[in-house]
Order: sequence, then C-alpha cells, then structure tokens
Amino acid sequence: MKVNNAEFIISAVGPDQYPVDALPEIALAGRSNVGKSSLINRMINRKNLARTSSTPGKTQHMNYYRVNEDMYFVDFPGYGYAKVSKTQRASWGKMVEKYMAERDTLRLILLIVDLRHPPTSNDKMMFDWLKHYDLPLCVVATKADKIPKTRWPKHIKIMKQELGVLPGDNFISFSSELGLGKDELWELIESYCLPSEEDIEDEQESQEPGEASRSQSEDTSEE
Repeated sequence: MKVNNAEFIISAVGPDQYPVDALPEIALAGRSNVGKSSLINRMINRKNLARTSSTPGKTQHMNYYRVNEDMYFVDFPGYGYAKVSKTQRASWGKMVEKYMAERDTLRLILLIVDLRHPPTSNDKMMFDWLKHYDLPLCVVATKADKIPKTRWPKHIKIMKQELGVLPGDNFISFSSELGLGKDELWELIESYCLPSEEDIEDEQESQEPGEASRSQSEDTSEE
C-alpha cells in the first residue's frame, strides 16, 4: 500500500471515544517495549508519528492512527510490565478484551513478538485467547535485524513451536530497521480490509429492490 497520509487521531480509554466512521481497524497487541510503535512508523513511512520509548508501559491507552482515510492502526497498551499496578493492568486487560470481543470494525489483530527470544507466558496466553475465540490473527516476529540472518530459521521454528502456530496460520518475520516483512504485511492487511464476498452480496441484495422496480417500470412503459 502506498501511504499518502497518516495521522494520530485519539488516545481512547473506552468505547465512547472510539472513532465512529466505521473504517477497518488493525489492532496491535504485544508485551511492553516489543516494538509496536516502531512497526507502525515503518509501515506508514514516518519516523515518529507513533511515539516510541525505551520506558516499558508508556502506552496506557488505545492509540488510533488513521491511514489514507481508509483504515486505522490501533496500538494497545503493552502487557506484562511488572511496575504497572495490578489494578491498572486489570483495567487495561478488560478494555482490550472488550474491544476485541465486541468491536465490529476490527479486521485483524497483529500479535507482536520478539524474534530474538522464545515467547513469554503472556505471549502464549494472548495467542491462545485469540485462537480460542477464533479472532483474525497474524503473529509478527519483529527485531529480526538484531540476530544473524543464518539464525532466523531456528528462531522462527522455536517461536512457532512454543506459541502453537499451525500450518496455515499467518506468521511474518519483521524488522522495523530493515523494512523486512513490510510488503508482505501490507498485502495481508489489505486482504482483510477489502470487502468480503458476504458484504458484497449484502450490498447487491440491498440494491435489488430498486433495480426490480426500475425493471418493472420499464416493462410497463413498453406495453
């Protein structure tokens, strides 16, 4: 996708602040400091639209970024940061879970993991939760540039095995520094953002009564 325009819209803390324009939404989940903001910046060719930080736990809301007036990236609060209070973590968890379960415009969830290390217990828990509820999912293993290319296959194998990624599941190796995986990820995102066959059929059905009336009118005029 060619990105002509991207902008930060809102840091939302609940449904009453979510955009109401019904654009497709791509959500990013992952542990604190795993590189979600860097991934967004790479995908939209901007250096600092999504603010990055060396301090884990900085993102405490659901940050909305609109791309080309066509879709949103939604950056979730990072999970697994011990210095955030249990009460705050529970609050974030409820907000994110409610969003994923009920948001009609959600099209795809990107589970961001660090390719350098085996998945954390929180990564596994999130993956299992998403699979259990059959939510659209792609595992994005970032920071690939931090390890030698010859070791990528080994790290990818470990990541897939320990998460439980099955053949046919979406999995992309990514590097925000190198741009590795960017085109592949955009292709996947676009496939989820395009209207489904069911949506097209519904739209056609909604137009049929009008078309039928026109056809009947034409037949009458010919008589």
